[in-house]
Amino acid sequence: MRVEIWTDIACPWCYVGKARFDKALAAFPHREQVEVVHRSFELDPHRAKGDVTPVLTMLTRKYGMSEAQAQAGEDNLGAQAAAEGLEYRTRGRDHGNTFDMHRLLHFAEEQGRQTALLDALYRANFAEERSVFTEGDERLVELAVAAGLDADAARTVLADPTAYADEVRADEREAAQLGATGVPFFVLDRKYGVSGAQPAEVFTRALTQAWGDRPPLTLLDDDGAEACGPDGCAVPQH
Repeated sequence: MRVEIWTDIACPWCYVGKARFDKALAAFPHREQVEVVHRSFELDPHRAKGDVTPVLTMLTRKYGMSEAQAQAGEDNLGAQAAAEGLEYRTRGRDHGNTFDMHRLLHFAEEQGRQTALLDALYRANFAEERSVFTEGDERLVELAVAAGLDADAARTVLADPTAYADEVRADEREAAQLGATGVPFFVLDRKYGVSGAQPAEVFTRALTQAWGDRPPLTLLDDDGAEACGPDGCAVPQH
């Protein structure tokens, strides 16, 4: 079974939602047969790469709330994250363009290190004091290395703005086609969708239902041809 998850590094509910999904998946009896693929979604795709603002400033401008309301929301997110065992800085974070991070995540997928890089990016953005937006490409290279990727290869990807750009845009178009207007957005076997950072129990039910609804395998040309089984291989009789 395949689970695709559309997320953005700048999305705090994606950070919390991943932890809740991971908890459900860890307890799922068939977890070894579940493939998880992370897809790209930018919350602020039109923001210029060098346009970095404090999170509170972004929230007040985007949603028309007061700074006190924005801070209360961050405090609530901090509590939600803590309940999932996650660190979350409720003050001093910033917000910027995440396109290069998504490109790097597609590269990491090819190397089998996508989840490790995603976790590293989440921790850097939500838990660590250093910014993922203001220190340039070398900050992302550092995180890529921490996730098990080669530094020079990561630099090469980041230096070429076209590298994996089509893959990111394809993910975003697909999200729109599937009806996703926000993230996190979970798609199970292209049959069921779950939107938002739902409780782990919701993900457990979704996994169970999707697993149970898989169609049985239909064998084609099952004409009794020779095959090997637990008791050995059939020996043709002449």
